[in-house]
Amino acid sequence: MWLTTINHIFTRALTPLQPLLLLVGRLYVAWFFFQSGLIKYQSWDSTLYLFEFEYQVPLVPWQLAAYLGTAAELILPIFVALGFLARPMTLALFVFNIVAVASYPLLWERGFDDHIMWGVILLVVSVWGPGWLNLDQRLTRDQKGAA
Repeated sequence: MWLTTINHIFTRALTPLQPLLLLVGRLYVAWFFFQSGLIKYQSWDSTLYLFEFEYQVPLVPWQLAAYLGTAAELILPIFVALGFLARPMTLALFVFNIVAVASYPLLWERGFDDHIMWGVILLVVSVWGPGWLNLDQRLTRDQKGAA
């Protein structure tokens, strides 16, 4: 009985924080991936070199992988940050994250923990949804009001 009471108190106190945590998580992950995409775009020659000689992207020619990877890092984070098509976009970024780790063995020694953390955050947003501040909710509300 006392365990149920304690659990109920903490649930009531912390549940209102979930939407804020989801928003912060979305923005946090989106920022890192978007920054990485900007760096790739701004130093395109280096990006091409990395995709040709360093990254080992499976099943895709390195030139196509460079374009697709850079586009994914520039476009998907915007969708995630805005909460537009939030669940499919976070899942797409989650898969991209896995491909990035699998394609670049140096990440296993440096940066692997960051990618695990980003992956967990992306999965949490995919499962729980984007929280209260997102375009999906706004567009759904607008559609219901117009009907």
